[in-house]
Formats: sequence, structure tokens, C-alpha cells
Amino acid sequence: MTAGKIILIAALALAFASGPVARAGLSQEQAYSLFSQANEAFRQANAATDDPAQAEKLYEKAILSYEKVITEGSIENARLYYNLANACLLKDDIGKAILNYRRAEKLDGSDANIRKNLTFARSQRIDKVAVKTEKQVLQTLFFWHYDFATKTKFLLTCIFFAIVCTAVTLMIWFGRTAALSAIAVICVILTAGFLSSVLVEVNIDAKKISGVITANEVIALQGDGPNYPASFEAPLHAGTEFDLIESRPGWLNIRLTDSSSAWIPDHSADLI
Repeated sequence: MTAGKIILIAALALAFASGPVARAGLSQEQAYSLFSQANEAFRQANAATDDPAQAEKLYEKAILSYEKVITEGSIENARLYYNLANACLLKDDIGKAILNYRRAEKLDGSDANIRKNLTFARSQRIDKVAVKTEKQVLQTLFFWHYDFATKTKFLLTCIFFAIVCTAVTLMIWFGRTAALSAIAVICVILTAGFLSSVLVEVNIDAKKISGVITANEVIALQGDGPNYPASFEAPLHAGTEFDLIESRPGWLNIRLTDSSSAWIPDHSADLI
């Protein structure tokens, strides 16, 4: 049994332990059976290299099974979203692939495979929306804040704090030395830096709602109605990511990575 299956079994057990099966819609056995069917369809699709039409059908079968486990089983698991994203990517559904890689990353930002595949999927999308210059500078100066996963930063905070405590204890027992003082000061700075990064990120994530355009293309408008003029010269395409500014019935007001904003129909995108 692979590590991924073991993780999913644990997730299924946790999901169904908190309430009756009727609430989730699928029993634990049904959910795991669907997951196994999805994995098998995905494996067969990968093997059908000489029959693209059959491979596409099998990827679609895998996608539907993964989605049913998520929606009817009420299960949120990084490995499940990752598998779903992989199937979407190989079916050339860039929007759904990026959406589900982002959902997987949100649950496990330390997984290198998730981040690697997300980067690849982003390279395949049509729209090349630039990151605002100010943010690029911040990402360079504070790379550890943007590049490290929250779990990693929290772990490093604990490690550096433990080193500070150890250094202070040694100074109390054996007296202050230049080496111990330097170690304590450096680790205090690192502890404060990583702790601040974690707190800032948690605070931002609690308020920010992000999403991904999943329609093949959509004309972004200057207001929440079809009669408004277009915001951009060209339509937006699947895989373009955004932050949600506000939502109104049938419409989403979105902000792109270059800080430009527009309105799109809510059926053309999904929120992370």
C-alpha cells in the first residue's frame, strides 16, 4: 500500500468519524472504492498512449470519481486534490488543474510535487499576467516569506526558539561567551522573522479569497452586467488566477496579479 493511499484512508476515517454517514452522502467504503476506481482509470489513461480518445474518456472518468469523493464524501485532502489536478492537467483542462493544485497547496504547501506541478500548469496557460513591480521587489527581498510553506516557517520558528532557550540556559549555567551570545541574538532575530511571517500569512489567508478562471475564455467587464464595456482588449482564459474583491448575484469582481480589476460571470470561475 502506497503512502498516498494510507494518507487518504486516514483522511476518510477522520471525515466520517465526526458524524453519521448520511450527512456525508458516501460511506467510508464507498468513498475509498471510488478513489480506487479513479486511480485505476487514471492509470489506464496513462497507458493508452496509442488511443487518445480512449485516454480522454478514462481521464474524464477519473476526474468525475475524484470529484464525487470530494463533493459527496465531503473530504478535503491534499493528495485527493493533487490526483484530481493531475487528471485535469493531462486532459488539457488547465483551469481545473490550477484550481485543484491551488486547493492541494492550501492544505499542504510543503509538498514539493504539488508546487512543481502547479508551476508547470501555470506555464501552460494562455494569459501571461505580470506581477506588479512592487510585489516582485518584496518577493525578492523577503523570499523566505513567499517561498517557504507556512508549516515550514512554523517549524523553523520552533527550532530557532528552542536554540535560543538552549543558548540562554547554557549562558546561565556556564556564563556568557561571545559565541553563545551571537547564537542567541541571531536565533532571536530568525525566530521573530519567521513568527512574524507566519502571523502575517495566517491573517492574510483568513481575509483573502482567491479563485481561478475555469471557462475556456471569458470577457471581463467594467461592471456587473452584460451591457458594460470590456475591461481588457482580449478575453481572459482558463487558468488565470485572481483575488476576489466582492461578489454580487451572478457576478464576481476580481483583481489580477498586476492589480487590474474587472467583473466576470460567477459561472466562469471557481473559488479556492
